[in-house]
Amino acid sequence: MASNKIFGLYQELRKKYGHPKGQWSLWCKRSKTDKEKEEIIIGAILTQRANWRNAELATANLKKAKIGSLKDIYELGLKNKEKLALLIKPSGFYRQKADCLFGLAKFILENYGNLKKLGKTELIKLREELLGLKGIGPETADSILLYALEKPVFVIDEYTRRFVKKHAITANRDYQFLQALFEEKIKKDFRLYQDFHALIVIDGKNK
Repeated sequence: MASNKIFGLYQELRKKYGHPKGQWSLWCKRSKTDKEKEEIIIGAILTQRANWRNAELATANLKKAKIGSLKDIYELGLKNKEKLALLIKPSGFYRQKADCLFGLAKFILENYGNLKKLGKTELIKLREELLGLKGIGPETADSILLYALEKPVFVIDEYTRRFVKKHAITANRDYQFLQALFEEKIKKDFRLYQDFHALIVIDGKNK
């Protein structure tokens, strides 16, 4: 049974690595503050097509400039988007990411005002809205939904696809298909989804 196999693989990863640690400590933390959630949202953009180390360098630049919230991103973007871009330059594709960060911050602040209201939005509607923003695809949208807003959506990335191939779960690599497969076969629990996805990435990097 695929469900038993997939959940069994999760149990093996959990036994091998325990609770996700290191860079995943914040992302898999329970009861996050709004500040921590905003840090994850910003991080979800900075890690696009970038390794975690370079994203951390960009995050450090933002913190040095006292840019640590979506409101800070929005206000800086209004005044000087080029400065925002240069601060996140280590993450690569920095001008595109500056546009994306500004657009995302603008969307959240102007339409919802805060993360509390954003998080109360129905999942399908919120996902569609995020996907409608420039520079945000399924992987980024689902990372925000899962790790920042604690919605039960499974993130499919290159590590997930390699994991699926390695364990011969299915030959289909389509995003929607794989997401539906994981969500159908595993209990809908954002905590489980957070830990499982994080452990898949940890295992994929542990070569």
